[in-house]
Amino acid sequence: MWKGGGPGGNPEAAVESTGVEPGAQGNRGLEGAPGLLARASLPIALPWPLPLASSAITVLLGALTPLFLWYCYRLGSQDLRALGAGTQAGGVGGEPGGCPESGSSGEPGEGPGTGGLVSRRLRAYARRYSWAGMGRLRRAALGGPGPGGGPAAPGIQRPGLLFLPDLPSAPFVPRDAQRHDVELLESSFPAILRDFGAVSRDFSGTAPLPRGWSPALAPGCYQLLLYQAGRCQPSNCRRCPGAYRALRGLRSFMSANTFGNAGFSVLLPGARLESRCGPTNARVRCHLGLKIPRGCELVVGGEPQCWAEGHCLLVDDSFLHTVAHNGSPEDGPRVVFIVDLWHPNVAGAERQALDFVFTPDS
Repeated sequence: MWKGGGPGGNPEAAVESTGVEPGAQGNRGLEGAPGLLARASLPIALPWPLPLASSAITVLLGALTPLFLWYCYRLGSQDLRALGAGTQAGGVGGEPGGCPESGSSGEPGEGPGTGGLVSRRLRAYARRYSWAGMGRLRRAALGGPGPGGGPAAPGIQRPGLLFLPDLPSAPFVPRDAQRHDVELLESSFPAILRDFGAVSRDFSGTAPLPRGWSPALAPGCYQLLLYQAGRCQPSNCRRCPGAYRALRGLRSFMSANTFGNAGFSVLLPGARLESRCGPTNARVRCHLGLKIPRGCELVVGGEPQCWAEGHCLLVDDSFLHTVAHNGSPEDGPRVVFIVDLWHPNVAGAERQALDFVFTPDS
């Protein structure tokens, strides 16, 4: 005899407890399935309405997006400022710390952060284009003990920002390496000398500083730049038409690179600049002698040389060098016209990459 599930054997109690008719026990699993499915499909109650949650997430994302964009902009601006500060500290901008021919003081003033920035920008350029034809730049960017993240330079060659390994280097570069530009500058010697006479000044220090001339960067050292850190100085170029015309005709002038400068450099008697070093071995500095009194000397990598009026001297200023004017006050100042040229062994693909990485600020 069947008995109910209640304490007193009451069938109604069993119905109430199970929700199934007594006669339906045999096929309870099939006929009860629709009810179970209906109960399982009931909506789950959320802590708050779903539309409200979506609105809150949308508002949060909208607030975070401008903050993220601002953060990216801030990082990019800091990188550019760091690179600019490093190139100026390396003597490429004509800022305090050395005359145009002197470069930096030989101490890496930009620190390791700028070298890492240079390596990052070189790698970013290669990802966008390729490393084809840029083996030296690749080795310089992949890391190492050098100041730019690459291999270290010899002891007497200390570029403060970028060292390209395996680049044939010597303190003085043969004239034939840049024959076209050397001959063009030497043929323009009369016009460039006239331009200097038009913008010359009293360098005794008693007269006010004329327009276009930079303040004394070091005792007895003055300059007037037509190009500064790869940027044309329009007012100075207009005042020196012969020199500007010569610059426009050069084939290897670093005119679109922060390593590129061009202008007049004046050294007074008694002035001396010691243990200087430029920012990179990827360039050579062409010195056209304009006024060379006695007692002037240039020592690069331990090798002494002297300028000659009307002739060019090609110098790799990444070597330690000293500039001196040992003459008397009656001899007058030493005046040279200096132009930064690409090193003759830097390939076209390497020049394009360095112009991209060291582009002048707009």
